[in-house]
Parts: sequence; C-alpha cells; structure tokens
Amino acid sequence: MRASPKILMLAAGSLLMLSACRQDMHDQPRFKPLAKNDFFADMRSERPPVEDTVARGQLHDDTYFYTGKIGANPGDYMPFQVTEKDMERGRQRFNIYCAPCHSRTGDGNGMIVQRGFKQPPSYHVERLRKAPLGYFFDVMTSGFGSMPDYASQIPAGDRWRIVAYIRALQLSQNATQADAAGQKIPSETPKFREPGSGASLPVLDTKTVEESETAGPRK
Repeated sequence: MRASPKILMLAAGSLLMLSACRQDMHDQPRFKPLAKNDFFADMRSERPPVEDTVARGQLHDDTYFYTGKIGANPGDYMPFQVTEKDMERGRQRFNIYCAPCHSRTGDGNGMIVQRGFKQPPSYHVERLRKAPLGYFFDVMTSGFGSMPDYASQIPAGDRWRIVAYIRALQLSQNATQADAAGQKIPSETPKFREPGSGASLPVLDTKTVEESETAGPRK
C-alpha cells in the first residue's frame, strides 16, 4: 500500500525539524565552578568578584540601622518613626521568634525554658530596663551567650520593630497610675458572659465592661 504524497510531505517535514533540534545550548562550552582550569594564572575557573563589589541589597550604608551602634557603643533611638502598624508587626515577630524563650510578657519563662532550656534574664530587671535600644538590636543581630543570632531569620527592619515592642513590654509591666492616664494599675480581670469551650472563644460581659468604664478610676 503506497503512502499518499501528503503523508510523505509531513514525514519529511518532521525529519527536517528533528534534525534542527541540536543540543548546543545544553552542551555549550563552559567552566565548571571550582574546577581546575589552566586558562587563568591561578588555575581556578571560578573568578573572584571585582574588588569592592557590593551585592544588590547589601550596601548597608546606614550603619546605625544595620548595627544599632554609634561607633562601638549601642545607640538609644529608633532609626525610623514607629507607627501603630510597626508595633503590631513587632508584637507578631516577637511572639514568633522571641516568646518561646522570653515568654510573651518578657519575663524569661517561655515554653522551652519550662522544658529545660537555660532561662534568659527578664526584660523587666533594672539593667535591661535601662539598656539602650541599640543593645537589644545588637543582641538579635550577633547573638549573646546561649542565644544565637537571628540576623538571617529576621530582616533588620523587623528587628527594630521587635526592639520597639520590647520597650513597650517593659513600660507596660512597670507602668504607674500617672502613665495610665487614670486607669487602674493593674487593670481588672475581664469578666465573661460565656467562658467558651475548646471549640469556641469566650464572650466578654460587655455590660460589666461598660459600667467599669463609665465609673472611672476609684478615688
């Protein structure tokens, strides 16, 4: 049975297309990284970067922002204006990376400490309440004692937001009546209309909360 001319033409076209599929781009001449190569005087195929080359995003020209230090000493100011959004981000990052050791209140009694890990100092001791902001940033960046550094896990901006949140924690745990603008220190325990279950959240007793707010601080 003879093939039709149309089928023969399609077969010939396919052969031409297949013959054009060469592997030059796959098997092109190239240097394998770290392989020996006598083209260069040092016999290395891997070339060192040009002197003073800085990778994209790694210029770090704002020294204080990336170190928390002024010269050799930690600074005591934030490198940017802190907003409510920054504080919320700092709280979130703190609870993820710091709370397992330091606890959510910063007293150093986090969950893994309760399971045997070395306890860090409380943020609320006088030494750390008086520590400059740059100190906390430097510890997060470089590590300290049994605490590893978190520079690779937490970007510099988020480290500063955590610093701001740590300072807020310190202030909240050592607030006075004057700091709270007349509110009770410590605040009253909330009352619940429904305690909630494992599958549902508790429901606040809003009537009690409203009465407490309208009553104002006790004399």
